[in-house]
Amino acid sequence: MSRYANREPIAKVDTAWLRMEQPTNLMMITGVVTLANPIPYERLLETIETRWLAFKRFRQKAVDGPGGAYWVMDRDFEIHAHVRRVALPGKADQGELEEFVSDLASTALDPSRPLWQFHYIENYIGGPVIVQRIHHCYADGIALVQVFLSLTDTSPEPSPAASDSVKWRRRQVEKSSVFKRLVEPAKDGLGLALQWSQKLIGEGARILQDRERAAYYADEAAGLARELVHSLSLSDDPKTLFKGRLGVRKRVAWAEPLPLDEVKSLSKALGCTVNDLLIATVTGSLNSYLVDKGERPTASTEIRATVPVNLRPLEHAKDLGNHFGLVFLSLPVGERNPLARIKCVAERMNELKSGRQATVAFGLLAALGMAPSALQKPALELLSDKASTVLTNVPGPQQPLYLAGERVKEMMFWVPQNGSIGMGISIFSYDGQVFFGVIADRKLVPEPHDIIERFRPEFEKLVCLSLMIPVDQPDSPRLAEELLER
Repeated sequence: MSRYANREPIAKVDTAWLRMEQPTNLMMITGVVTLANPIPYERLLETIETRWLAFKRFRQKAVDGPGGAYWVMDRDFEIHAHVRRVALPGKADQGELEEFVSDLASTALDPSRPLWQFHYIENYIGGPVIVQRIHHCYADGIALVQVFLSLTDTSPEPSPAASDSVKWRRRQVEKSSVFKRLVEPAKDGLGLALQWSQKLIGEGARILQDRERAAYYADEAAGLARELVHSLSLSDDPKTLFKGRLGVRKRVAWAEPLPLDEVKSLSKALGCTVNDLLIATVTGSLNSYLVDKGERPTASTEIRATVPVNLRPLEHAKDLGNHFGLVFLSLPVGERNPLARIKCVAERMNELKSGRQATVAFGLLAALGMAPSALQKPALELLSDKASTVLTNVPGPQQPLYLAGERVKEMMFWVPQNGSIGMGISIFSYDGQVFFGVIADRKLVPEPHDIIERFRPEFEKLVCLSLMIPVDQPDSPRLAEELLER
């Protein structure tokens, strides 16, 4: 019997992410979770054994060959190879932890084993830390956040049949998703695309006989085709400090969190969404970084971010696999006026709301998964040349969670970049706080702390402006400019 007799084909989109890996951009999602108190290593092992490994996929390894990519059970699976105890050197402070996470983010996972790993750090001065790495071919960031949170509970001592650990997910997503304005039309577009393809197969004769129905599906196909042409015809992103030749070393950094209530209050005062406010604040940080590093962007300078957009229905939020599309969001990094930045970001988001970029990108990735490996790299390079960063913004649970009985204090994660993209920006909300982090190629951004340390000042600048000027006036951007020049 073949050693791969029980192999399971890897979905085409997941295959694309498996083959996307290269030394300059490893396809790993990296997360950092800080606990309030230590947990016994054996209890951590037990929690992962009973909850994480309840997903069969995490006992499988990815095998790629001329005939395609497959999931294969690891007959020599050993949990201790995937859950390791480590200690930080020196002061064991945030600098040491960031250096350790940077090392992991720059080191490929062992392809002879399932592509995931936990590192348990007990001597960090901020509290015990769990660093997680998992390959993007297993699932996208949205699904993995849900799966990781299945390790947690909503109380230190849950009942044996407790299911509270996932109740926050339904409440939170139903109440408000940070990217809801993008997700909803994207899901609609995906549904239309799937309906179109399925009905062409199952009802081909009736469609041909029904002129009105045929015209409807022809319009849908034409719309998707136009979106594809638009995405492929975008110009390459401008050459800034964030765009250039990549190395193999990554650097990560994260900032002190912002209170979510303050973010919501400010967004209400400025008449924008929380999403618009956070992205505009990120853009302000990038503007300040470029200026202080000697690069003088003009008022019209923009860079694009690829933004993952969830395409899975809510009831399938914990399904593994990649079910997301990508949209290109232009960030006005040359705009020095904070209020004008918010207005510009809001306009860009509204433009994306009416488009179908996410659905087209999902289909394109599936097509690349079916294409020969030799064709995938140039196609992905073509797309990645059009952006300078990946921007993810994921709403987490707004209540404290507990892992193996201990409270989770903080959470942060970084998604990988593909092709020639050398920077990733992550925003994650949890338990009333907003966490902000950056991962960057060391050749492009040697110290990402130089970016994230500007995040709070940019936020506070908006707070001051909201108190000093009537934001609802048409000339508020001009008033903001005058105030900034004083």
